[in-house]
Parts: sequence; C-alpha cells; structure tokens
Amino acid sequence: MKKSAGILPFRKKDEIEVFLAHMGGPFWRRKKRSWSIVKGEVREGEDLLKTAKREFFEETSKKIDGEFIYLGSAKSSNKILYVWAVESDIDTDIKSNTFEMEWPLGSGEIRSFPEVDRAKWFKLKEAKEVIVSYQEVFLDRLLEKISSF
Repeated sequence: MKKSAGILPFRKKDEIEVFLAHMGGPFWRRKKRSWSIVKGEVREGEDLLKTAKREFFEETSKKIDGEFIYLGSAKSSNKILYVWAVESDIDTDIKSNTFEMEWPLGSGEIRSFPEVDRAKWFKLKEAKEVIVSYQEVFLDRLLEKISSF
C-alpha cells in the first residue's frame, strides 16, 4: 500500500483554525469535499516527516518549521496518510508545483495543472465540512492533542 505524509498547520485565534489546500485539476473543481491537508507520496527509504516537509514546500512554496505534533495515520482506499500538526500562521498566498494529464479526457491534449490551486484558513467546524472525508479524523485528533497542553 502506498504511503503519504502531510502537515496540518494550525493557529489559535478566537477559535482554532487549520490551513488546508484545495486540490488542483479539473476533477476537484466543483466538489464540495475538495480541500486537503498538504501531503504527498513518500519516496523509497525517505523519513515520513521529511516527506511531509518536502511536500509542503513543493505544494505551497513555503518552508515550515516548529514543534511538530504527530497525529497518527489514516487509510484511504489506496494509501496510508501520516500527519503532523504544527502551530504556524503561514500565509495563504501559495505557488504550487504542477502535474500533467490528458484533458479533456479522450482528447489527446496534455495540459498542466497545479497540484493545489489555493489555500485557506478554516475554523475547525467549517474544515470538517470541506476536507476530504478520510482526513476528518485528523481534525479531531488535533483538537484532542492541543486541548491537553
């Protein structure tokens, strides 16, 4: 099974807010649950947290550091995602790497799309309504972890 690793930045304002990225490309354009923890696939032999930091930079153009809090893992249909949270007030003005795919499907035309097309801070309640469903568990785990500080 494939492995991915990601980082969930959070900040404490009036309420806890989390930084999510909207997945790029035509498949996600109109889907409600199209926001995600910034994440990416683990390379052979690569440390999971190192992967998460690398992917965060590749998909946002932002370096992120701080005290990382491990939130565990969750399975989707074809991979396991490992996530760390970090307190950070990162800017949502991002520049993502891109991927290529045939679009429209069957046209023979190859087009380039950003892996993520925008980022936004969400209050936890709102984030639970827009995040890809299998990632919702990480929002609950974040709340549990930071409530115990």
